Amino acid sequence: MAAGKSARKVIMKERNTTLETTDHNNRNNSENIKETPDERIPGKLIGAIVAVGSLAFIGILTETVMTVLFPQLMREFNVNTATVQWITTIYLLTVAATMPLSSYLNRKFKHRVLFLAAVALAVLGSLTMIFGHAFPVILVARIIQGIGSGVATPLMMNIILEQSPRSKVGRLMGVGSLVITVAPAIGPTVGGAVSSILPWRAIFVIVIPVILLISLPVGLKCIEQHRPTEEAHLNPLQFAAIVLALCGLVMFLNQAGVAVAAASGGAATAPAIFAVISLIVGLGSLFFFGWSSRRSFSPLIRLGWLRDPMVLLHLIAYMLLPIVGIGFGYVITNLAQLSLGTNAFLAGALVLPGALIGAFFAPIGGTLYDRFGPVRPILGAFFLAICGPILLLVFSMRLTPATLAGFYFIFGLGYALGFSNIMTNALRSIAPQFMPDGNAVFNTCLQFGGAAGTALFSTVLSVAQAGAGKEGTEAFSHATAVGGSWTFTVMIVIVAVAICCLITAFRIGAKRK
Repeated sequence: MAAGKSARKVIMKERNTTLETTDHNNRNNSENIKETPDERIPGKLIGAIVAVGSLAFIGILTETVMTVLFPQLMREFNVNTATVQWITTIYLLTVAATMPLSSYLNRKFKHRVLFLAAVALAVLGSLTMIFGHAFPVILVARIIQGIGSGVATPLMMNIILEQSPRSKVGRLMGVGSLVITVAPAIGPTVGGAVSSILPWRAIFVIVIPVILLISLPVGLKCIEQHRPTEEAHLNPLQFAAIVLALCGLVMFLNQAGVAVAAASGGAATAPAIFAVISLIVGLGSLFFFGWSSRRSFSPLIRLGWLRDPMVLLHLIAYMLLPIVGIGFGYVITNLAQLSLGTNAFLAGALVLPGALIGAFFAPIGGTLYDRFGPVRPILGAFFLAICGPILLLVFSMRLTPATLAGFYFIFGLGYALGFSNIMTNALRSIAPQFMPDGNAVFNTCLQFGGAAGTALFSTVLSVAQAGAGKEGTEAFSHATAVGGSWTFTVMIVIVAVAICCLITAFRIGAKRK
């Protein structure tokens, strides 16, 4: 009884001090950036980032590889566009569902144990992809790989936030973002190149030696434990609630699109009912998770820091932008093949300039953040990024492969310069003891945004293609181009809302100084 009362007092004290600590951190954020002396980055920290980040890199690489292969996979497994996108969506959804556990895992287990678990899952998932020859088996393999990436990605961010010198946080977060964002840059090109000379399963044959011969030994040598583990306890009811919430919301997007696409044929009733049920389950589970977390003495994720409106607005922007950032890879590769008539290799190559060059600007964006603070580097980056989808919309019915790649380049550059800084700025504004919880929530929202983006844009294209005939016909190509213009319109709205959230957040922060 006494222990229970003591625990209650500790929890209440944490909750009551969260906003006070946040305000203090916000007031001193810019001063800390300027006053912290230049510090050296340990070599082992770089090695740990590369080792853990390479696992996330491989997961995202294989995810983007699969997007350029969708037309081929549709023929091999005899499925339509709305079905084949689950190869990507179920991976992103699994990552999003795993990441809420990262706060618990970070407190409960050592970094090296989590790293070894992520390695084992990545290898097992790749082996299942190699030997699986049925569509459901492929989905199971993507789930296994998603769990591995869901462990690895927040582990890398926790290592950076816990072990990096304070004056180098923005730069190292940019490096971490670089490790992850290079994968979407080269994924479609790798997929197109490999599929042109080898079976697509060869991709997974290649990644296994990389994991075992590079990632594993580097991680075992460089990963260190700077923070003691705790006696954390898993709340299975809350975990089930967040999984149901994520699955329900993504299924709503998918089934709503199926219902709209099927409306002309009179077969929309079943998917429409399923969409409504999914929305109710998703929202209900999300509200239950929030309610339960506030009342629990050992919540899966502590959410008290979200009472700060400035941090909450950062989180909303951080969830919205990956809908466009990750969804772009799907849109460009499929638009190029199904509307412009390019082959898989060229379609993948169109993503390469914007994604690869943009990815290498992520550390530069972090450096600008360390030097100038958050406002100008973040807002300037996204005002540049929004120009990409605006130009794509203007020229949507007259696109060529060159203009498609060029306008995406503009978006990719701005996105890479600013995106990782949103999370960096938000996490530097909360109390240190809530850092693992903030990391878990931000990474979950990132992956959910990616899953929602793929589901949303594949739905838009499916609706536009409905009733347009078979793939390869002129009518089908025109319908896909129309779907592309709808997609670019949605992208503009999403980025504009994210920019408004960030502007509001910075105004709130300015009033506190």
